[in-house]
Amino acid sequence: MDEPWKSDLDELVEVLGIKSKPVAVTFTNDEVEVAGGRKKMWMCGALKQAAKGKSYVIDRETTQCPGGGWHCGLTPPPPGPAFRGLQWFLTRGEKLTHSITSFHRMMNMGTPPPTGLSERILFAPVSEAELRPDLVVFLVNAEQACRIVTLDHYWDGIPLDIELTGSLCHAAIAYPIVTGRTNVTFGDWTARRMQKFASDIVFVSVPYERVRNLAAAVPECSAGSAELEIPEGFGPSR
Repeated sequence: MDEPWKSDLDELVEVLGIKSKPVAVTFTNDEVEVAGGRKKMWMCGALKQAAKGKSYVIDRETTQCPGGGWHCGLTPPPPGPAFRGLQWFLTRGEKLTHSITSFHRMMNMGTPPPTGLSERILFAPVSEAELRPDLVVFLVNAEQACRIVTLDHYWDGIPLDIELTGSLCHAAIAYPIVTGRTNVTFGDWTARRMQKFASDIVFVSVPYERVRNLAAAVPECSAGSAELEIPEGFGPSR
């Protein structure tokens, strides 16, 4: 019998017309084998490739991006000269923030990374994931993101508390892992450009413990497949 998470999202994907595969992200200390074997990979690249059907296991030896390893908790924050190098890179290299002061705010006013949480991270299409996801990441357009967010808080009505900015791996992976909150992000410009994400892609990350309720909302909510009913005289005038 298949693991339940492999089919939880079938109706959602069909109703919303999502073209890419929802991505399962699992933090684990277990040894995990994937078809492609061990290879160096960026976190943002693993998200993109898993949405196309591939699977990757990333640990501290195979994380290709030092920032991604740090943001996702596989490696500690860079100390001493390495930290100064990071300051320079973000302000003078990538030019993503104006000064070391704005860099400090950017690093310290957000949620801290899950340092030491696990030995490795599995990225795989949800439909093929061998381990229960901690997180499901959807690569969708703005309309699909709107519908997922509406379905996500259909039952409890609690507004999202999002962390939109920062690196893609922070906003799409680390923040929802640390907080247990659904998040929406556009990702960072460097990751989008380097991985050549389509210009309309938005990243919606849903902790797996919220997925069952999200899926159950599809036939009940007009953001899913429920028919919209507008009383006469209530709609916009023509």
